[in-house]
Amino acid sequence: MKLSAIIIAKNAENLIVDCIDSIGFVDEVIVIDNNSIDRTVDIAKRLKAKVIKEKTDDFAKQRNKGLKEARGDWVFYIDTDERVTPELARNIQAVMEGNTASAYRVTRQNFYFGNHPWPKQEHLERLFKKKDLKEWYGKLHESPRVDGKIADVDGLLLHYTHRDLTSMLEKTIQWSQVEAQLRIDNHHPPMTWWRFFRVILTGFYDSYIDQEGYKAGIVGLIESIYQAFSMFITYARLWELQQKQ
Repeated sequence: MKLSAIIIAKNAENLIVDCIDSIGFVDEVIVIDNNSIDRTVDIAKRLKAKVIKEKTDDFAKQRNKGLKEARGDWVFYIDTDERVTPELARNIQAVMEGNTASAYRVTRQNFYFGNHPWPKQEHLERLFKKKDLKEWYGKLHESPRVDGKIADVDGLLLHYTHRDLTSMLEKTIQWSQVEAQLRIDNHHPPMTWWRFFRVILTGFYDSYIDQEGYKAGIVGLIESIYQAFSMFITYARLWELQQKQ
């Protein structure tokens, strides 16, 4: 059984080499490039990846494009800032041979500001039998629609997110507009003064308490304050859009 890896990329010239190197066990690498203006495409092609241009901010559309282009019996989704550990690679190959489920969740370990691990891990569906993965849906926070059983595969997927403050702020500026527009499209109630305090406190509480950021020391505090700030910017943009209406 063949395995296709699907990578969504944009301006990831400093990340994509290590990402592709970590999935050397796959039979095919497909890079869905969202209008990169750096050397991402050239590097991916040099590493024998199949590159497909897909200019859109709709992540589900990008993932569905990769699914359509994949030639493998199985598909594995990985982002440019993620790395597959050797243990996870071995176990992916093992569960494919066992063939007991239609999809598998991986355990993702997040790292902030370099090598600072986040206390709480995530579990995400990333490995699928191609025929059982019907589609991805959701423009920004996309989810898979799977026909069949979903199980877990052992081993860590390492995620080096929020590497520095500059990239974090750029991400907030870029995606807060999309988030705000989605809320407009879903007819969000008018923003009032008290809603700002609620979303800011919710963002901080979720990161620092629910996600156990307090266990990460200074890094946890910085990340949690950033999450509150990101929520504020998103809802301030929402307020701005509502005023224009």
